[in-house]
Amino acid sequence: MRARLLLPALSLLAAAAPAAADPLADAVRADMPALLATYREFHANPELSNEEVKSAAKLAAEARKAGFTVTTGVGGTGVVAVLRNGPGPVVLLRADMDALPVAEQTGLPFASKVVAKTREGMTTSVMHACGHDTHMTAWIGTARRLAAMKDRWSGTLVMIGQPAEEIGAGARAMLADGLYTRFPKPQYAVAFHDSAQLPAGVIGIVEGYAMANVDSVDITVRGVGGHGAYPQLARDPIVLAARIVTALQTLVSREIDPLESAVVTVGSFTAGTKHNIIPDEARLQLTVRSYTPAVRKTLLDGIARIARGEAIAAGMPEDRMPIVKALDQFTPSTLNTQPVTGTLGAAFAARFGKDRIHAVRAQMGGEDFSRSHLADPSIQSMLFWVGGVPQAKWDAAKGDLTKLPSIHSPFWAPDPDPTISTAIEAMTTAALTLMPKG
Repeated sequence: MRARLLLPALSLLAAAAPAAADPLADAVRADMPALLATYREFHANPELSNEEVKSAAKLAAEARKAGFTVTTGVGGTGVVAVLRNGPGPVVLLRADMDALPVAEQTGLPFASKVVAKTREGMTTSVMHACGHDTHMTAWIGTARRLAAMKDRWSGTLVMIGQPAEEIGAGARAMLADGLYTRFPKPQYAVAFHDSAQLPAGVIGIVEGYAMANVDSVDITVRGVGGHGAYPQLARDPIVLAARIVTALQTLVSREIDPLESAVVTVGSFTAGTKHNIIPDEARLQLTVRSYTPAVRKTLLDGIARIARGEAIAAGMPEDRMPIVKALDQFTPSTLNTQPVTGTLGAAFAARFGKDRIHAVRAQMGGEDFSRSHLADPSIQSMLFWVGGVPQAKWDAAKGDLTKLPSIHSPFWAPDPDPTISTAIEAMTTAALTLMPKG
């Protein structure tokens, strides 16, 4: 599904200019030196998924200092901070905390030198290559601003620090641990993500589907091993796996409506140990992307059907059929619902002016923030982007994304000041808009 070119509510108010006197922007600006020190601390000390102990402790301490009631250890290392401020809606604001197994190459003076072990026991360098350090820093700044502006809003604010977004497990774990039953259940859920596709300080908004279903699929292609000089005495799983890889390409090109979006990528193909040995097994690892449940089902069913069909065509016996397994790390697609997306898009346009608000297309990346809405479809949700590309680099590249590092790159280094300050103003504006006084 593609984003519309303009948001209806956004287009009506996009020409509005920021107010001349701006207490929120002034307060954020005054707080930025301390927040940038916090950002550098987060960046230099990243933690892998479900290991976010120090990051969670920092968020919890800052929220308590601002007057929130704080619970830690929700869904593992998750943090839930609640601030009650009279009658009104419940609004949830989320930041994710985990980093990636990436060796940083930004050259920053505060670059990560952290080395840790993955869940699989592999030793790896660790980096905030997805920008979750900007998310946590903006979370702290937003908590401070909303605590200081209690005379401007009425309702209940729930701010969560979420673990394990990178493996699609954190939101599910927090929900299973009672996020919507132990704590006030929101009417609205809002989050932002830094963007390597927008100049720093620019806000990107899409209505409808914003990010994709993400499935990881393993295919074990079984054969009958033998000598490479006598293939007639074996059943070659490498040839079969190659045929499966080729046939999988027809799923998107011939079985999905051209007006829908889908991706089937074989990211890993491993088999064999030596030149003259036909192995008895080959392994494929796939990432599968879609937006709608119907397209997702077509892809997953088609992968299983093609793997089996090619094995039959290759003469594999029934007991050597491929094993197709969709992993449990599934992340559902993220839906920006109405009317909250139009409402907040208009509020952002009024605050920042039309030049800093861009209507963007949906992405094929994944985000488990999607579960905030899917756990209860009555909850309205919105995920927006805040650009992080330093303006000088954007200008030098003339907006050509192939000349810029992407998120998850060892070279990704957002410009922290405009990224974080814009995110704080936007998240604070979102809460004020959804919980108006009176």
